[in-house]
Amino acid sequence: MEEKRIKLPTIADAKEFVENASKCDFDIDVYYNRVIIDAKSLLGVLSLDLTRVLTVEMHGESPEFSQYLEKLAAKTMAA
Repeated sequence: MEEKRIKLPTIADAKEFVENASKCDFDIDVYYNRVIIDAKSLLGVLSLDLTRVLTVEMHGESPEFSQYLEKLAAKTMAA
């Protein structure tokens, strides 16, 4: 299980995140505080406070998705 901290500042970023998560054949959760959302649910992701840093928990492996998360994590650190 792998965890990354990311930020999705815009609705377009959230949509792109869900599209990338949906390509994975394993569960991916996004959470902030006690709220846990399925990363493949656009409505669920949009219900989170997108101004906050979110934690992504992957229950499988995908080099492509991990690389995508690294880009989001780098943006989070720069902000």
